[in-house]
Amino acid sequence: MRIFATETFIGLCAAAALALSGAGKTHAADIIVGAGDAATIHFHVGRAVCRSLEKTIQGLSCEVRKITGRDEAEPRAVLNNVRNGAIEIGLAQSDWIHNAVTGQGDFKFADGQFTSLRTLFVLHGEPFTVIARRDSGIKTLNDLAGKRVNIGGPGTKERAVMDMVMAAQGWTHKSFAMADEMAQSEQLLALCHNRIQAMVATVAHPDPNIAKVTKLCDAAPVAITGPNIDKMVGTHPFFAKTSVPGGFYQGQEQAVPTFGVRVGVVASEDIDDDIAYAVTKAVAGNLSRFQRLHPALGQLTPEDLIKDGVNAPLHKGAAKYFRESGMM
Repeated sequence: MRIFATETFIGLCAAAALALSGAGKTHAADIIVGAGDAATIHFHVGRAVCRSLEKTIQGLSCEVRKITGRDEAEPRAVLNNVRNGAIEIGLAQSDWIHNAVTGQGDFKFADGQFTSLRTLFVLHGEPFTVIARRDSGIKTLNDLAGKRVNIGGPGTKERAVMDMVMAAQGWTHKSFAMADEMAQSEQLLALCHNRIQAMVATVAHPDPNIAKVTKLCDAAPVAITGPNIDKMVGTHPFFAKTSVPGGFYQGQEQAVPTFGVRVGVVASEDIDDDIAYAVTKAVAGNLSRFQRLHPALGQLTPEDLIKDGVNAPLHKGAAKYFRESGMM
């Protein structure tokens, strides 16, 4: 672990100063929050976390660091940095955290264990989102069969989830009139030009690309529901029921139900309990202010912080705060 200055946490919410070891700072920031380099929303949410910490804890400095995956997926790189003590806090999707802790998926043959990962709290969701042209007749998930659909490029998170949806529905590529495999950057134009009738995305809302395609191409989110989806979500602990909130996109005033992953804020179990408590309290104890820091956070409720997406055990310090606040 890096060394923290004793004065860092003086004045924390009228509590006594935290007795942290170390005589001086050895890094530019006391707390480093890591986010994947390509995960723009994670970077902005990380900044919101830092702003909450610096606003609440007198003398604290906090920095958001972009973590580049290089030869590995960026969520895995973020979790590696947390495990190795290079950063204090990491942001990653619940499916990545689950697989890291249980040794599944990309972590099946990982060097070392990720059992030291601990959850501080859970933030916004990244719903599986299907956008369809209004003239396509696609109103529900079942309506995708027989249509021209972009199912996501191989190796993308959209494709991984779409493959699970197809398996749950008993579909193959032949279930569609066309199953395209375009990249995210290509499918927006393809939808507008009616090459495809529906596209898939796994994003936090509001999303600028979806705002553009719904406005310019007369498209809208599709409800992703049904017994097959219920069963799939129930058997995968990193999924949760959620929705595309209403009011974000042109012509969509009501929430559209779907499912998705959530973004977890994790640390190592080696982080001092007082630090974990302080970080958790700075965000959860000032949630209304935190919500205003980014549109994706605006739908958060206190229950969301520990309801779904806790795929690594709660850190003792975080659990202490949630118990004291009556949330668990």
